[in-house]
Amino acid sequence: MNNVAISSNSAPPAVEDISAITKTIYESKTSQESLDAAYALCDVLLNSVGFRGLNDYNVLQDVKKAAADKKNIGRREGAMFALGAIFERFPSKQRLSEVVFLLQHDYLLPMALDAIADKTPSVRDGAKYAIDALYKELGAEAKVYGLLPILIKYLRKGTAKWQSAVVAYELVGRMADDAKMGMESLEAEQAKDVLREAMGRKLEDLIPIVEGGMHDLKAEVSKAAIKSMNSLTTLLQNDDVQPRLPLLIKSMEDPSTQSLQKAIHALSQTTFVAIVTSPVLAVLTPLLERSLNSPSTSQEVTRQTVVVVENLTKLVHDPVEARSFLPKLLPGTKAVRDRASLPEVREIAQRALDVIEKAMGQQNNGDHSESGRTIPEDVSKILEKETQANGGLIQIPGDAEIWNLAKPYLSTMVAEDATDRKLNRITGNIAPYMAPLMEQGKADAVAEAVFKFYTAEDERKFGAPPPLEDGEVEIVNATFSLGYGGMLLLSHTNLRLLKGHRYGLCGRNGAGKSTLMRSIANGKLEGFPPQEEVRTCFVEHNQGEDADLTILNYCLKDPELQAEGQDRIVAVLEEVGFSSGPTGRQSEKVGSLSGGWKMKLALARAMLMRADVFLLDEPTNHLDVANVKWLQEYLKTHTDITSLIVSHDSGFLDEVCTDIIHYEQKKLVNYKGNLAAFVKQKPEAGAYYTLSASQVQFKFPPPGILTGVKSNTRSILRMTDCNFTYPGASKPSLQGVSCQLSLSSRVAIIGANGAGKSTLIKLLTGETIPQTGKVEKHPNLRIGYIKQHALEHVEMHLEKTPNQYLQWRYANGDDREVLMKGTRQLTEEDKAQMEKFVDLGPGMGERRIESIIGRQKWKKSFQYEIKWVGMLPKYNTMISRETLMDLGFQKLIQEFDDHEASREGLGFRQLEPKVISKHFEDVGLDPEIANHNEISGLSGGQKVKVVLAGAMWNNPHLLVLDEPTNFLDRDSLGGLAVAIRDYKGGVVMISHNEEFVGALCPEQWHVADGRLTQKGNVAISLDRFEDSSKPGSSVASSVVSSAVASTVGTPTQSDVEGGGGDMAFRARKKKKMTKKELKEREVRRRLRHIEWLNSPKGTPHPPDSDDE
Repeated sequence: MNNVAISSNSAPPAVEDISAITKTIYESKTSQESLDAAYALCDVLLNSVGFRGLNDYNVLQDVKKAAADKKNIGRREGAMFALGAIFERFPSKQRLSEVVFLLQHDYLLPMALDAIADKTPSVRDGAKYAIDALYKELGAEAKVYGLLPILIKYLRKGTAKWQSAVVAYELVGRMADDAKMGMESLEAEQAKDVLREAMGRKLEDLIPIVEGGMHDLKAEVSKAAIKSMNSLTTLLQNDDVQPRLPLLIKSMEDPSTQSLQKAIHALSQTTFVAIVTSPVLAVLTPLLERSLNSPSTSQEVTRQTVVVVENLTKLVHDPVEARSFLPKLLPGTKAVRDRASLPEVREIAQRALDVIEKAMGQQNNGDHSESGRTIPEDVSKILEKETQANGGLIQIPGDAEIWNLAKPYLSTMVAEDATDRKLNRITGNIAPYMAPLMEQGKADAVAEAVFKFYTAEDERKFGAPPPLEDGEVEIVNATFSLGYGGMLLLSHTNLRLLKGHRYGLCGRNGAGKSTLMRSIANGKLEGFPPQEEVRTCFVEHNQGEDADLTILNYCLKDPELQAEGQDRIVAVLEEVGFSSGPTGRQSEKVGSLSGGWKMKLALARAMLMRADVFLLDEPTNHLDVANVKWLQEYLKTHTDITSLIVSHDSGFLDEVCTDIIHYEQKKLVNYKGNLAAFVKQKPEAGAYYTLSASQVQFKFPPPGILTGVKSNTRSILRMTDCNFTYPGASKPSLQGVSCQLSLSSRVAIIGANGAGKSTLIKLLTGETIPQTGKVEKHPNLRIGYIKQHALEHVEMHLEKTPNQYLQWRYANGDDREVLMKGTRQLTEEDKAQMEKFVDLGPGMGERRIESIIGRQKWKKSFQYEIKWVGMLPKYNTMISRETLMDLGFQKLIQEFDDHEASREGLGFRQLEPKVISKHFEDVGLDPEIANHNEISGLSGGQKVKVVLAGAMWNNPHLLVLDEPTNFLDRDSLGGLAVAIRDYKGGVVMISHNEEFVGALCPEQWHVADGRLTQKGNVAISLDRFEDSSKPGSSVASSVVSSAVASTVGTPTQSDVEGGGGDMAFRARKKKKMTKKELKEREVRRRLRHIEWLNSPKGTPHPPDSDDE
């Protein structure tokens, strides 16, 4: 065949010449001769008529006939060689040839696959060569839109022999494997991105086919399909579903009820952080559909399924991607809504149905542009328009048919590139294909015009990058999407940070501010530079695990700081306020630090790491006024550090920020200037300056009646001359402290970090016991206490849902967390006391107390019914409170008083999931989260709401809050402030948030050097509430009394109202009433009784007292 040589300028070869070459291909004696002839045929056609010759000379029809010749091995072998040569040589020289053998003659690849099962090894080898050659020559887009549809059709048909099916499944798996990210060139990685995205959209068709192959009776086919499925699932770029994939694949491989239940349970326990795209839906929809439609699915699994369905639908941010999946889930969800036996499951199914129907309604009503996707039909119009503008196609017979096939093929590839924002690939998917159909240079002009059009469209949708100002250095420019726990937070948004700028992140609760910071810190934010390029440090006070180390040793032990050396560590610690030396703060233990000093230690660590970007999440939490001022100055003077700040302290943001980044409709929008400048541009953001309950409404239950307390100003909790020193501390934290609280108290405890504020609170609530002095409280007093580190309350119950936590806490009629306090634990002395005998006097003998089982009012105190060890209940004895106290049974009395107080508080509470859900809703936590999300997956603010709900469940009389504002955003802060303002019980709080305290607390206790100093009525600023009725100043007198020693106190703290040694409640001397007063009282009582008769069942009867 070497005598056939035609130059590129040659005229079309004669039919006889082509026939001679093809005859050699099919009839040569050796395989090599046949292969050489096949190559020669390709050269002849490429150097003359090109791809058109494949049709003009019936080359492909001849290959088809030869491949089907069952009697002649040589012809079948020659057909595979011819096919391999065409696949190898044509696409690289003339891209348009892909259209000929993938679209016009789509039987060629199936023909090669069928030949894989041929009995003759040489034919099988030829077929393998042809398939490999085709695969190798195709681009990423061509593989998905040319090759993959043929493979899907071939496997769906189900008539292929097992050897052919194995190769087809391997080919599908190979495409998925080639899409995996790697460390190749930018161009190669971009091609992988396109392949991954485009193939992910085809999973809807692929998954059912490959899943069917997994159950094939032929072991080889089943094995190949399982391997292919494992490869396909790597296309799911979703970190949440990734760990569950082995379980999901197992449930496909073994479609039993048990494996399905395991998979659904695993999915329901997943907190979805990333957005859900069509690859994820393609894998999960068949499983969810099966679970919804299976009659053997239990009610619990059904509930989990509809919850997953609802969450997935919420998380799909592109409605076009969900179009083919939602109709499949709709009938099953409707069936659950109509037929599920449990009302809760029906309710959740209805909610899921609403979400699905809303999403489907958007799809039916909206156009594609809403989703930001480019559709092939639009590209086709642009392509046609630009083709005509550049002289149209060359009029050659047969080209019109090729162009009709090529136009939608090219349009689909270009649409894919435009959607994935891989705009630099557009020209490469137009010019090489159109070049043979147009005059020279015209195809490039068409490609360039289409590229410019879609570049302009991209800038219109996503915005052009803003120019840099003089001297500015851009350190981050990332485009990404972000999702968390059932909702999309940010969609295709851009984050751009300039060196030295201080950015305030602002947005409503749940917008995703902390999630964004945490994603950056963990290196999980798509497009954000790695730590080697831009060092980031998340500043938080989490030094709890090293509480026994000294501050200096804590820093020296940190592997990230060891390279800095001890001298620099000591110097930086001194800079932030930790004095050096054996007696300095650097020698103190980390565990002894207050919250404010822990935050300073975290800042020192960030400085030592030489971070480029500080990620500050609520940096002013736990910091007193002086330290907040220090932090402001530090950030402003270090202009080489870029800061990203989330804070609810509007004054702090005003002082330090150079820019505000605001969350708007799932985008980040940048505003120049501080918070005040931002509010001028966006007046609706004024809520950052007022306390409003418009967004989040908290509602606290009213406190119950406190026996014997008829006045709101009567003392209910008293501390007298108390001292307390922490183990190992050189000086006492509190000394000589005396104070009292009443139902009308609104007290703010103020002081520097480490002054002893939290210690005072712990003594008041019974968390700790004073070494000297005494703390007395009304026997029936219920206290709702939220610690400084509020999450301590729930961190032992991370595996429970909030609803389950509340049920656990109050399951026995008592508050279990009260029983865990130090003052309630029996010491060895207490246990020895319980073993002592009590002498009841003549005729009664000595007995040992087993327990207290009852209590009744006696004179001005109580007497208790005592059950004796080894004696029947009929021998129970009533003993007065004072006698039991004198005998040393204080903890026994305390335990029973707690039980009675709790019983009273819980008397009108039903510990049922539905009632608990409503309670959580009252403190601003979504009932769906409260019922079904584990506490471990909640944000800091949501956990604080769980703690708040727990504290308020038994209707406390006194609410004790240690820095309640730390984890709450502006909206929740406003809701809490309004709820406290309207609360009918007493409130005592520690907070450095002057705005919060100033709006609520007329009384202030200042703690300094272990001493307590009390201020009388301080003016409170009602104008800080958005709903304040008057713009002015105060409720109380604006005259601030001079600070006086704690032993004097204000009227509430003095003995004016029933003070004295014990908490006795003296009745006033009765004054005889006139006939008119008696008559008016009778009318009032009758009206009150009628009102009570009309009230809901279970409402306590209001007391009739003489001092109404």
